[in-house]
Amino acid sequence: MVQANLSGEIPHIIKSITNVIGFLGETKGGDPVPLRQSEVNRMLGKVDELSVEADANVAIPFTKGETVKVIDGPFNGFDGTIEKINEEKRKLEVMVKIFGRKTPLELSYMQVEKV
Repeated sequence: MVQANLSGEIPHIIKSITNVIGFLGETKGGDPVPLRQSEVNRMLGKVDELSVEADANVAIPFTKGETVKVIDGPFNGFDGTIEKINEEKRKLEVMVKIFGRKTPLELSYMQVEKV
């Protein structure tokens, strides 16, 4: 990611950097489309303070030992069992069977659903 004022020679300078092919945008070869601040925060792992406060009021919808299905991320579609619940981080440790071996995954509440 680059934060820049794309005026004057700056787009040309960025495109001339080794391994830079172009910009992501609405049309091929067109002008780049800036990311919204919420998108940047999500990629950097930052969360809006308002959404943290809203999440704090939500009760934990899962219990230890419960079977859940992963609905988001690289393990989408896998079933697993909740081993640990981290209320502070709002994360679950889910044991998933991958290639015949049990593997622990740390997932958010939003990445799983009850089976």
